[in-house]
Amino acid sequence: MTHPSETNPANPQKARKGLSRMWHATGYSVAGLRAGWGETAFRQEALAAMLMIPAAFWLGRNWVEVALLCASVVFVMVVELLNTAIETAIDRIGPEWHDLSKRAKDMGSAAVLLSLLLCMGVWAAAVYYRL
Repeated sequence: MTHPSETNPANPQKARKGLSRMWHATGYSVAGLRAGWGETAFRQEALAAMLMIPAAFWLGRNWVEVALLCASVVFVMVVELLNTAIETAIDRIGPEWHDLSKRAKDMGSAAVLLSLLLCMGVWAAAVYYRL
């Protein structure tokens, strides 16, 4: 006998297989990027990435350096999206102040700060050695 949740999952994505699952997952990812674009910080980072990623091909001396420069920029955007997801989930729970909500949001913000510092460090080192 099958469990009711196995025949009628709460999330239809879980029942999809193969290319259908990949197609739908891609749609969800694009929707996430669109939602991220609505956030000022993500939009600023994405615009900076549009300049920095092409610049990485000039600044990097080999494929490893180019990859590290590009990865550090993309990493900032990934962390920003995760931070926004945390903030959105916390806000869904409720608008009232709670110490654990503040702590979660502060930790997400700290993660963004660390990713920005990492990116700046990688780029500063590359510029220093290039010039």
